[in-house]
Amino acid sequence: MGNREMDVISQLQEQVNTIASIAFNTFGTLQRDAPSVRLSASYPEPPPNDAEDAATFAEQPKLMSSDLVKAAKQVRYLLD
Repeated sequence: MGNREMDVISQLQEQVNTIASIAFNTFGTLQRDAPSVRLSASYPEPPPNDAEDAATFAEQPKLMSSDLVKAAKQVRYLLD
């Protein structure tokens, strides 16, 4: 393998690591910040959601998905 192939492989590995990190952080953020929901009538009502927190939470997935799409596009570029 030449240097160019190794360089592309290294870049691909870096992008895969980036995607894994974004996914890990996204799942953690969603788990931590998602508003409570009532799962069943046998459970008590969850506490009301703060409107400001809900607005902030609504923006987070958009930002994280943007980062994920950028990383995926970079992988596609490297594969081409």
